[in-house]
Amino acid sequence: MRRMARLIALLMVFALLIVACGGDEGTEPDGTSAEGGESPEGVTGAECALDEVDGDLNFYNWSEYMDPDLVTAFEEQYQVDVVEDFYESNEALLAQMQAGAVYDLIVPSDYMVGIMIQNGLLAPLNTTAVPNLQNLEARFTELPYDQGPEYSAAYQYGTTGLGVNKSVVGEDFPRSWALLFDPELTEGFPGGVSVLNDPREAMGAALKFLGYSLNDTDLTHLQEATDTISAAKGSIATFDSDQYDEALVSGEVAVSHGYSGNMIVGIGEAENPDDFEYILPEEGATLWIDNMTVPANAEHPCTAFTFMNYVLDAENGATLTNWNYYGTPNEASFALVEPEVIEFYAPTFDAEGLEIIEDTGEYEINFTDYLAMAKG
Repeated sequence: MRRMARLIALLMVFALLIVACGGDEGTEPDGTSAEGGESPEGVTGAECALDEVDGDLNFYNWSEYMDPDLVTAFEEQYQVDVVEDFYESNEALLAQMQAGAVYDLIVPSDYMVGIMIQNGLLAPLNTTAVPNLQNLEARFTELPYDQGPEYSAAYQYGTTGLGVNKSVVGEDFPRSWALLFDPELTEGFPGGVSVLNDPREAMGAALKFLGYSLNDTDLTHLQEATDTISAAKGSIATFDSDQYDEALVSGEVAVSHGYSGNMIVGIGEAENPDDFEYILPEEGATLWIDNMTVPANAEHPCTAFTFMNYVLDAENGATLTNWNYYGTPNEASFALVEPEVIEFYAPTFDAEGLEIIEDTGEYEINFTDYLAMAKG
């Protein structure tokens, strides 16, 4: 049974260039960081051969984002165990890593990769152990948050939008964030609505509803977004980043805020799939890309790089996308992806109004604090 977590793409085309990393243990290959300065404290290369494993894999990921059959096949092929834990937001992931949590492989989104690089939380890629990096489509190999790339390998990409129960809201509904934030509209929805428990996504949706950018750094606008969410709380049944798709198709809520692949898979498995639709609101929405990275404190980095290479295999990459309906950055997988999956995610490359969440520096904490106030 397919399950999942996230989809859609960066609209910039970059050259296919991979910077080789992984020199002597404890040092960067060239002695510099991705920013061109000294290596951040704690960031070390790992000497790993192709297909080398050095213990079980402790994998920290978004929920329902990895095909369990791929995990089982990896365990059998390399005679290791994969232990998976899950988080609800990039901010929750960052907090765990800053607190000293030890994992071998994590999957942060675009802007969070940059934050983690700056904080010395990621180890550089070992390209000797991950030759399948060459399978990535060119646009995913020279990204704004990780030039090279030096620390990350693209995993999956997608959008964040709304799942709508048309049997409840009707066929002629506004394709707008008003489906979450307009009390006059939502107060009549049986069960109410579900909003992601994610500071950048929840606050970003409210900002887009108000006509602002996801990356707006005006505190006055952020307060407006906070007030918008607070005013809508009477119809917000839950802030949830895990089972929002199940809540939608089971009839618990009328509208769910969530990630494209999860929504499409959930709708496809519903008893009455024609009653549901995934939309990108007309005010605009989030376009994101998730990435495989190895933490600087990983205990089993060689196993992590071997798993990364395994996921980037052409057949395995296609299997993953066919399972979760998210976009694959793996060009070698394109010919193996099911036509119905490509038909779903390919048109979104041209969708208007999509924005990528950017690192806003010291302002970032405000998104977390103001969402806490909004939830009150």
